[in-house]
Amino acid sequence: MLKSLTLVVLGWTLASAGCRDAAAEVGAAQRSTPVKNVVLVHGAFVDGGGWEAVYRRLRNDGYHVSVVQNGLTSLADDVASTQRVLDLQDGPAILVGHSYGGAVISESGNHAKVVGLVYVAAFALDSGESVQALIQDPPPGAPVPPILPPVDGLLFLDRSKFHAAFAADLSAERAGFLADAQVPWAVAALTGTVGQTAWRSKPSWYLVTTEDRMIAPAAQRFMARRAMATTVEVKGSHAIYESRPAEVVALIEQAARLRK
Repeated sequence: MLKSLTLVVLGWTLASAGCRDAAAEVGAAQRSTPVKNVVLVHGAFVDGGGWEAVYRRLRNDGYHVSVVQNGLTSLADDVASTQRVLDLQDGPAILVGHSYGGAVISESGNHAKVVGLVYVAAFALDSGESVQALIQDPPPGAPVPPILPPVDGLLFLDRSKFHAAFAADLSAERAGFLADAQVPWAVAALTGTVGQTAWRSKPSWYLVTTEDRMIAPAAQRFMARRAMATTVEVKGSHAIYESRPAEVVALIEQAARLRK
């Protein structure tokens, strides 16, 4: 994975840096505007129900929170589903994505109502990238997600390895339920590419999970640096939004204040 990511960064140009400078000026003008809308986007193999603890905390703090239920059928379909939820917001919104949900928000974050992006152990893809491109060549020693061979174009995680790989800091009972309740992830979603990436024109934040066995922490750090995201690191598994919701909410609320 890191080899692929390194090749990506070598393709950067000074022109892209100039684009980020212009985006920073726009972001500075928006920082005085309070943001009360938060849209949460789940990742692969799970549904939006995992956001419940984060949802409740944000609601208690006065935010209007929407949870996208993506079908995981293709990146284009999931981007469209997220944009429909964004259409319903009554003002500016913070868009949050976990895992594969990061690919979704990298594209749907171009929506006019999105003023900030929060990546939670997520794929912060650049234009022309897919999740598959970033995971197909992991370096020696990097965690390899226990994805089973596709059946009818659909992917699942090995149930026997789900707890250790996805949710090591959740109870065995909870991890077992998540393993048995998996939402199939279509190969079309894995291979879908981002068109215009939103983090090049809008401010971003990134929560790195240091015990992650699905997306290597080093790869998360690379993507966060590439997106020039305000970054925090939290000790936890890939299921950090369930195991450490307070830390996830703290970063979302920092983004909602639009102060980097």
